Amino acid sequence: MLGGLIVLFFHFIAAPFAVVHALLFKRDHRAALGWISVSILFPIAGPLLYFFFGVNRIHHSAREVTGWKSTLPYFGYERGEVFLPQEPPPKIDNHPLAHVGWRTTVTPLTGGNNVTFLENGDAFYPRLIEAIKSAQARVWISSYIFSGSGVGMEIASALAEAVKRGVDTRVLVDGVGAWYSLHSLRRRLQDTGVRYVEFLPLRLLPPSLHINLRNHRKIAVIDTGYAFFGGLNIDDRHFVAAPRIDNPHKDVHFELYGPAAISLAEVFARDWYAATREVLTVTGKGEEQGNVRARVIEDGPDEGLDRLAMTLMGVVGGARRRIRIMTPYFLPHRELIGALQGAAVRGVMVEVLLPQRSNLRYVDWATRHSLWELLQWGVRVGLKPPPFAHSKIFMVDDDYVLAGSANLDPRSLRLNFEVGVELFDATLAATVSDYLDKAWKDAQILRLEDLDQRSIPVRLRDGFFWLFSAYL
Repeated sequence: MLGGLIVLFFHFIAAPFAVVHALLFKRDHRAALGWISVSILFPIAGPLLYFFFGVNRIHHSAREVTGWKSTLPYFGYERGEVFLPQEPPPKIDNHPLAHVGWRTTVTPLTGGNNVTFLENGDAFYPRLIEAIKSAQARVWISSYIFSGSGVGMEIASALAEAVKRGVDTRVLVDGVGAWYSLHSLRRRLQDTGVRYVEFLPLRLLPPSLHINLRNHRKIAVIDTGYAFFGGLNIDDRHFVAAPRIDNPHKDVHFELYGPAAISLAEVFARDWYAATREVLTVTGKGEEQGNVRARVIEDGPDEGLDRLAMTLMGVVGGARRRIRIMTPYFLPHRELIGALQGAAVRGVMVEVLLPQRSNLRYVDWATRHSLWELLQWGVRVGLKPPPFAHSKIFMVDDDYVLAGSANLDPRSLRLNFEVGVELFDATLAATVSDYLDKAWKDAQILRLEDLDQRSIPVRLRDGFFWLFSAYL
């Protein structure tokens, strides 16, 4: 009897806190109602479950990692700080879709960029090695995975030679991504003088076990005004024309000369500070060398929260003729699904090209569960057969491309540190569109009846993994 009274006493203290917190800070009314019900109906256990599993600490943790100082209280972590521009966009942002990125980043487009489309590691790695060999001032590389064998060794050798020439040479690898390679380059790079750092490495002492908050960016900055960005890690799996492994991954990267390279250098500098607390100075402006207008969108669970997601929503709403999407993992949030449906019923041609089979089967299953929502409103969905289509491309109309490291799933858009680059240029967009046309040629066109014909066990499996979409 006494024990029951004690439980009820503590429950009537803990439950109101949980209820108030859910009311104030949950972003989804269904989640808030569910957690409030659990907190009230289950003495002590309900509030404890909410505290451990219902409280999203990602945003606050990300702030601590990156060193941002917030004016919001600790428990305001589910809301990022938004700084909307108070003045109209610069004249260079006169494209109908350019206003979106201006509002989400408060960063104007930079003109005068020369951007080259690089298909797979066959095109990218030789250009990167050549760039490292010609570098005179700095080589800064950020990669989720940096393999210690094959092309990774070739790039390491070029970096070692750059150090001998007095080049400021730094490599930043994600702490979880580093475990993908059985042959770590850490010792080899450090022995040759390359500054090698891992972003939030996993360790027991002192404890650091962040499975989330991963740095998924793929950036290489060479000297001033020269950079690479895209979806390729440094790994042999991205050789496709002359494959080095049995299951190659098709992907794309971009080579950029011009002022936007400075923005990519600044992204690297902030990541380096987050990992080391060392401040890097980014100097120079980058000479104008082309006609591409570009804007770098730095996205992450810190103050960059929702920048990419809001940009995607905005440009989908502004599409006039077509939207072309290619992504390896497709678990978009409800708002983006609604925006794509809305575009389709407005008469915009909407295409989504996915791999027939990715390297994460449970993501494929979760994706299949919800594709009917797009198919029934006329969105065209294709499944690309092997090799694994790992490319991340978002095109709108005939002169807008958004490319970078982010997939269209909650992990990329809510939990990872990602980078996207808006590119405004009809000629470049035509090249990217040709790449998509070729990818569609052998794709299986998915029909609504294909999903309807799945057996009950398959539907249950797909639905089960769909429940965990936010964590996949």
